[in-house]
Formats: sequence, C-alpha cells, structure tokens
Amino acid sequence: MKHNIYIYILIMASVSYLIRVLPLTLIRKQITNRFIRSFLYYVPIVTLAVMTFPAIIQASRTPISGIVALIVGIVLAWRGGNLIQVAGSCCAVVFILELFIC
Repeated sequence: MKHNIYIYILIMASVSYLIRVLPLTLIRKQITNRFIRSFLYYVPIVTLAVMTFPAIIQASRTPISGIVALIVGIVLAWRGGNLIQVAGSCCAVVFILELFIC
C-alpha cells in the first residue's frame, strides 16, 4: 500500500512537468491568433482570482463579513484606492463586523 503513494507522486510530477514542457517544445513560432493570445494573457489573472475569492470569504469567522469586505475592497479599488487603503479598509470592515456579529 505504501509503494502506491510513490507511484501517485511520480504520475503527478510527470503530468505537471509535461504541462509546462510540451508548449515550449511544440510551439516554436510566435502565436498570432488573437483569441489564443487573449486567452493566455488572462489565464494567470483568472487562476489567481479563483484561488483568492473563496479564501477571502472563508478567512473570517462568518462569511458575511468576508463578503462585505470583498464588496468594500472592489468598490475602493474601482474608485482608485491604492493597495494599502483597500487592504486596510477590508481588514477594518471584517474587524468591525466580527465585533458586532459574533
């Protein structure tokens, strides 16, 4: 049973390696298709968002304070707030809501 874990690790490492190496070896010329270039441009942003948004909501004791802080952060960032202002405001919102909700 214990030797199976090494097989799993080897398969996962192989798949991760192939995903990164195959595009480098198969695609030698510059990509000119606008759709593919746009897709590749937004992949890191979407991946970061998919990992970050659930963590924002689940980081506090109640999901409500996380959702309200997310909304406040989006509004402040949309209105031109810098990173310190947005992060500080979100932390303050969670702190205040957690004080009164729980």
